[in-house]
Amino acid sequence: MIGIGIAVATVAGFIVSSVYYMVFTPLEQRASQGRAVERAKPGAVQIVSELVRTAVLATAFAWIAAQSGLLALPGALLLALVLWIAFPVVLLTGSVMWDRALVATAVLHGGDWLVKLLLVALITALIH
Repeated sequence: MIGIGIAVATVAGFIVSSVYYMVFTPLEQRASQGRAVERAKPGAVQIVSELVRTAVLATAFAWIAAQSGLLALPGALLLALVLWIAFPVVLLTGSVMWDRALVATAVLHGGDWLVKLLLVALITALIH
């Protein structure tokens, strides 16, 4: 059953992330005064790659949650928050501090990671 949860979380994560970027990329552009990278419509390779990346995330999350006994709610959501702080937040703040990445871009990507991790946690907790 966990495999179904991972598959559903992968597809849902991909869809929600795509909508997220469609909605929030214009805000990033305004906040960065046009200095942010222009994102083109993704091609087939990018779409498949993003589905694979999301599947890796969902699989890793499900495994960590199962091994730590946090596969049920609300533990899965707490784990998602901890993982979000430990990885995307740390990496993205580092990119702002050391690589001069735009704050607006880091916030955009950080928000996507938060939404995606919480969604994966919710779905895998409900379908396992």
